[in-house]
This record gives sequence, C-alpha cells and structure tokens, in this order.
Amino acid sequence: MDYKRILQGILNIGESMLKSGAENFRLEDSLYRMCRSYGFVHSDVFIIPSNIQITVETPDGEILTQIRHVETTDIDFDRLDYLNNLCRYVCDNTPDEKTLREKYLEVLNRPKQHPAAKYFAGVMGGTGFAVFFGCNFMDAIVAVIVSLMIVIVGEWLSKREDNLLIYNMILAFLSEVIIIVMIRLGIGTHSDRIMIGIVMLLISALGTTNGIRDLLQRDFISGFLNIMNSFLGAAGIAFGIALAMLLLDDGTSNGFILNHSIPVQLISCTIACTGFALWFKIRGRQVLYSSVGAFFTWAIYLLVFYLRPSNFLATLVASVFVGFFAFIMSRINKAPSTIFLTASVFPLIPGPNLYYVMYGCVSRNINMAFSETLVLISTCLAIAFGFIIVDMVSRYIMSALKRDYHISKKNIVNNQ
Repeated sequence: MDYKRILQGILNIGESMLKSGAENFRLEDSLYRMCRSYGFVHSDVFIIPSNIQITVETPDGEILTQIRHVETTDIDFDRLDYLNNLCRYVCDNTPDEKTLREKYLEVLNRPKQHPAAKYFAGVMGGTGFAVFFGCNFMDAIVAVIVSLMIVIVGEWLSKREDNLLIYNMILAFLSEVIIIVMIRLGIGTHSDRIMIGIVMLLISALGTTNGIRDLLQRDFISGFLNIMNSFLGAAGIAFGIALAMLLLDDGTSNGFILNHSIPVQLISCTIACTGFALWFKIRGRQVLYSSVGAFFTWAIYLLVFYLRPSNFLATLVASVFVGFFAFIMSRINKAPSTIFLTASVFPLIPGPNLYYVMYGCVSRNINMAFSETLVLISTCLAIAFGFIIVDMVSRYIMSALKRDYHISKKNIVNNQ
C-alpha cells in the first residue's frame, strides 16, 4: 500500500470529523483505531480544536508525519455520523488508498439538508426557549421575527466574516435593535427574556462546559481553547447588545422566570431542542431521539429539584441521564454519542446566566455579574461532572465486557 496516501486519507477523515463537531477525545480514538487497523508499528496522534497531527511508523520502518490546520468549523452531525460509519468501514476492511478516497468523497457529496430546515430550526430553537424562559404570546411573536433575521442575516454573514466576536456582535446588535423597536411599538414586553432565547442561537455555554470537561480529563490545551472561544463569542454578544442599548438609550432587566406551567416548560423545551437538532443538521429518527432525550432531561431536572431544591444537584443528575441516554443511543444507532448528547442537554445549558453576566457588566451591576458568574460556573461544572461520571461507568462496563471503549497510544503500545 501507499502508506503516505493512506495516512492522508485518515487525516482527511479526521479533519472533516473535527470540522463537523467531533469531540477531541472521540476523534483521537477513531484515528488511533484506523492507524492500528493498517498495521502501523507506532502511532502518535495530537488533536486540539484547530490542529491535527499524526506521526506513524509503517511496517517497512518508514516514519511519516502529516499535519492539518483547521481554521473554521460548521457543526454537521449528519456528516459526522457518516464519517463515523466510514471509520468503522476502514477498521473492518482496511481499503487501499483509492477506495478510501472514493468512500470519503461519497460522504462529502451526500445531499445537503433542505434549505427550509434551517428556518424551521431557528424559529423553533429561539422561540421555543423564549417561551421556556417566561415570554408571553406577544414576546414570542418578536422572537419569531428575530430568529428568522438571525437565520437570514447569519447565513449571509457567515460567508464574509470568520471572526466569531464580530459575527456575534453584528447579529446581537441587530437582534437587540429589533427587540427594542418592537417593544416601543407595543409588540412584546420583556426584552431580556426574548434576548435570552435568541442568545441560545448565537452561542451557548456548551463550549464552556466542554472546555471544563476537557480540563477535568487533563486535556488542558483543548479545554482552555474551548473556554476562550466560548467567551470570545459571549464578548461579541455583550458588545452588540451594549451598543444597541447605548444608541437607543434603552435596556431593562426584569429577570427571567421559567414558564409557570410545567407542561408548557416540557413542551417548549422539547420543541426548542428539536429545533437545535435540525440546527446541527441531525436527520431522520435521530431528531426524534434528541427530542425525547431533551424532554426527559428536563423532567428529571424538575423532579430532582422538587425533591431537593438544588440547581447543582438537579443539573448533575439530569446530565448523568443525558450521558447514559447518549451512550445507549450511540450503541443502538452505531452513531457518535455527541449527536444525541448535544441537543438533549440544551435545557440544562445556563444561557440565561451567560446573558445576565454580560448585562451586569454592561450596566455596571457588579453584584449581578458576580452572582450570575457563580451560577454559570457551578452549572457548567455539574454538567461536566455528570458527563465524566457516565464516561467512567461506561469505561468500566466496556472493560468488564472485554471490549475497547477508548483507544490511546498506551493501549496500542501495551498490545504490541
């Protein structure tokens, strides 16, 4: 075999998986498995969110190194699913370089998501969470309009602006301007609650949660990069909102409250998470699984919080459920667990706290900024700890079944 081309093919798959939203440690596992299947004597894989490096020693004793720099990502869980299946195919069949290239191009050339899906996704996600966070009917109408604006302008802007701070700043500014103007016209009441739902479309605290998770797993570089990227996006939102408030001399904070009706909470968060499943380009029955996961995630949170009013404990227990749900669904569907985990965990993501941290800084309300920061960090920690608990238990279960759960260089060296 032409091992240079084989390594290039493996790296092509890895780069596309990273761009599509693969978790670092899962991607590392996939690359080590493919390298092992081709009989490389030694393999070294290094991954951070913007870079992939692989060094291998071929059976002939040749040392090969290839590096890829990843500038931008666009979450596409449907493509990630098919790339994951391609990894399985490679490990089972070890195709030659020509076949590997053909199979890779088949995945890249799959039909894209219907253009209308993103509009439904934006409206469902932004408006669903706006209702979830206490918006009334007229507020929801404003949320629909702003959500459609974000989809239309965001699609145009994404082709011209790669800087996340500027991208979020422009969209947040336009969103806040529309919200303030419509409330002045008598359409809508709670500007902050509307914006909280909209913020979920721009950036969530999921990046911070994944960053904390990476840090707890001693992947320090990836952890800090994820956290800093999340804060960069948050800063863009803060600047955009602040600029709109200053120019229009408006801006109020009534504080969000979850919808008083628990059925409405469950329905609205399920609709919103279904929208986010489509937003992340999940397709088919996996959208349904993500919606079911979100419904039960919030139901478990409410139950635990009712029995013991602790946001940290309720979030921890609910995130443990999400982790196991994603683990089971990934085995049933032979798909990456992150597909089911990402959309299902959204009801727990502290988007409102992120908004009020920014609002406190803009309005110079230090007490608000500090208190919301503490809640933000504790919630992210609870989610991260929940995921790690599931990861630990899953690893022990797979070990008891004598099946590989996570392949690393240490595993490969020990097997040689």
